[in-house]
Amino acid sequence: MTTKTWAATAATTAAIALAVAGCAGQSGGGSDGEENPDDPIVIGVSLPLTGDFAEPGKGVQRGYEVWVDEINANGGLLGRQVELIVLDDGSDAARIVSDYESLIAQEGVDLLFGPFSTRLVVPSARVAQEYGMLFVEPAGAAAEVFESGFDNLFYAAPAIADDHYNHLAEYILSMPEDIRPQTAAYAAQDDPFAQGTAYGLRDQLEAAGIETVVDEVYPPNATDFNQIAAQIAAADADIVVGGTLYQDAVNLIIAMQQLGYQPRMAAFSTAPTNPEFPEALGSAVEGILSPTGYALEASYPSNVEFVEAYNEMFGTDPQEDEANAYTTGQVVAAAVEAVGCAEQGECQQQLIDWLRTNSVETVVGELSWDEAGRPQGAHMILQYVGGEIQIVLPEGEAQMTELVYPKPEW
Repeated sequence: MTTKTWAATAATTAAIALAVAGCAGQSGGGSDGEENPDDPIVIGVSLPLTGDFAEPGKGVQRGYEVWVDEINANGGLLGRQVELIVLDDGSDAARIVSDYESLIAQEGVDLLFGPFSTRLVVPSARVAQEYGMLFVEPAGAAAEVFESGFDNLFYAAPAIADDHYNHLAEYILSMPEDIRPQTAAYAAQDDPFAQGTAYGLRDQLEAAGIETVVDEVYPPNATDFNQIAAQIAAADADIVVGGTLYQDAVNLIIAMQQLGYQPRMAAFSTAPTNPEFPEALGSAVEGILSPTGYALEASYPSNVEFVEAYNEMFGTDPQEDEANAYTTGQVVAAAVEAVGCAEQGECQQQLIDWLRTNSVETVVGELSWDEAGRPQGAHMILQYVGGEIQIVLPEGEAQMTELVYPKPEW
């Protein structure tokens, strides 16, 4: 595999373009439908490699890079090597629009991959739809993605944000009423995905009579959580739910710890699956719950290969963001190989139509979608038990550990 980097021209930015290719050469894409079998298939993506979403954005990039390396090592797509062009949108929704327009109209890429974050998926998917391009994305799970009228979009994960906690909701509501939580506090980052995960659970618990005693939304750049923590502690909620990404969860938990608040159950989205989470909180992680669409130990054949390849390239285990990015590549590749084309123009609608009526085996299991691009699956629930993050729901899942309730003190 060869790697090239160059500066992407932009009026106000210095975006970095990274080409990951199995062979050198010029882009073989274009909208004229003429393909040279010696040219690579070029895939374009804009990712938040800097700015608010830089940490998960870089994880998505790593997942894409492993997929490119693996697909090229196994003969490429349609017998052609694959080249990936990555632009840095700086976590800016306005910049990502110009990035995707440039990738399609100027770079003439054959295919597109989606970015990280619902905030960036929606505007980029709109550009892709205007050009009639297939748009498979790894990280836009909020409801608005699937309510925006896109007919070209597919989410490469088991479930949308609102459904991430379905297994936990079922577990809580199956508990005897005198044991299960009676009150709940919610704190969510002002982000469609983060709010979707927390409020998907909130709506189910409220419908069952579990009272919401705190419901706070904070800006993405928030660092001081003392006021929110004080509200939650004063309410003494039985369960605390965080619609979080990473650092916000760590800061909120520390603030609640300092006030001596001890919930009977605590659930946070995304953050607990980050390998740095237990390092940041130490023993306080014990008992914390989190939804995940990916398990390192999953026995799907392609997952075993993915984990080995990721370890070989980066020396660490992949996380959910990396897995969803790799899944995006698997979904696109399945459509390309089935349809037999990969260029701009009529081919794109053929790829879209194929995915509408077929399922794809991936590292997160078998995926299929409804007419809006929603995956038809569910997330597993993880919990830190004995210092290790374990699968606790649904019952019967491989490597499952019994859910601990009430949670230990943090």
